[in-house]
Amino acid sequence: MGKPTGFIEFNREPPERRDPRSRIHDYDEFYETWSEQAIQEQSGRCMDCAVPFCHTGCPLGNVIPEFNHQVYLGNWEKATEVLLSTNNFPEFTGRICPAPCEASCVLSINNDPVTIEYIEKEIAERGYENGWIKPQPPSERTGKKVAVVGSGPSGLAAAQQLNRAGHYVTVYERAEKIGGLLMLGIPDFKLEKHIVERKIDLMKKEGVNFVTNTNVGVDYDVQNLINDFDAICLTGGSTEARDLPVDGRTLEGVHFAMEYLTQQNRILSGQTVPENELINAEGKRVVILGGGDTGADCLGTAIRQGAEVVHQFELLPEPPEERPEGNPWPEWPRVLRSSPAHDEGGIRDYNILTKQFVGEDKVEKLQAIRVEWTPDETGRYNMAEVPGSEFDTDTELVLLAMGFVHPEHNGLLDQLGVELDGRGNVKVDANKMTTVPNVFAGGDMVRGQSLVVWAISEGREVARCIDEHLSGSTNLPKTLPVIN
Repeated sequence: MGKPTGFIEFNREPPERRDPRSRIHDYDEFYETWSEQAIQEQSGRCMDCAVPFCHTGCPLGNVIPEFNHQVYLGNWEKATEVLLSTNNFPEFTGRICPAPCEASCVLSINNDPVTIEYIEKEIAERGYENGWIKPQPPSERTGKKVAVVGSGPSGLAAAQQLNRAGHYVTVYERAEKIGGLLMLGIPDFKLEKHIVERKIDLMKKEGVNFVTNTNVGVDYDVQNLINDFDAICLTGGSTEARDLPVDGRTLEGVHFAMEYLTQQNRILSGQTVPENELINAEGKRVVILGGGDTGADCLGTAIRQGAEVVHQFELLPEPPEERPEGNPWPEWPRVLRSSPAHDEGGIRDYNILTKQFVGEDKVEKLQAIRVEWTPDETGRYNMAEVPGSEFDTDTELVLLAMGFVHPEHNGLLDQLGVELDGRGNVKVDANKMTTVPNVFAGGDMVRGQSLVVWAISEGREVARCIDEHLSGSTNLPKTLPVIN
């Protein structure tokens, strides 16, 4: 490696975050500029570890030591080439990926891992600034046509790979903007939308055709795809939100997290929302149910809107700060994680079960009880309510951020007649084909709710399978298996 003793000489120093007191007044990204020297020092921490577990901790199989080495040497163009060989969208993963690669970094055994995610972002940005990331249209076309339904990270990855293989690719998106949750779900303070639009513009120049405001299976007949395309790729995501069927659920002021987040993103893009449809936390006592990333996104948004107070409740116990026994490296660490939004305010609490919402027409209180989790003889944890621990929380806005259960079945999937698995996801074979000939699927629609890096990996893999199906062989790369 460029600096064999770098992991000894340098501590982990990610880019500094903007002061929470100032950043809560805008929706700009969290991070300050990272100096060239700091980036090269952080790349120099990458060890000559012989067996780089980060490769297989990453669902994309990114060859991380190689691009770290090039960054340390100052060879940014070569680093860009190495990174793009496995990752279509490092500008996304460098901002919103939870970095399973870092959890698998050999340094994580007894030290802080290499700042892989932030280095990816810096490589991508230099790639654009210097013109190294540019359109790559195919040199010739196969004549085959593929429809990609869903334009999130999985659909975009599949579309770009299939287009570069020479197929004519059309991406259908039911919303008014391309990008799925990248555009309408993730707040700007984590991923500014011009970053997504930049990539979409590049893909258009490569020859990918995008069609918006088209809900296939609802306002666009599925039979059109079957008639007009040689293959169909389903990448619609896992969008059926987990609900909370308790008394008071239908009171005004109780909303799914994605209703709230997508509305705010539309407002920031210049759209107008009617007053009677506006979901706004200004001056309100807010409760977020769900302790994951979506809940944290709601927290940061509510704070920026001027909420009086924000509670974030989680049903499960508070995770430990250090790895528990039975969760050794290089497994994904089951530890407490905090988003930058948690630096800005809010009150987190755990082991809370919501019993009901109370109010006349609008929600006024959340009634809950504390629970405890104990293992049985098989090691499985069971939940029990703690007697006498009932409590009320005053609230005017409740956001349900409890995850997603499976893709939406009505419309597209029902019309196609694809078989579903036991969890309600689309069932595919080893070649990513559904039970309907020439119809393939990938991403969260197949895996269930997962990470952006898994979505990209799935998109690349389903593209490889479709290319092989249409052409008889493929030069598209196969994604490596992961250890987690």
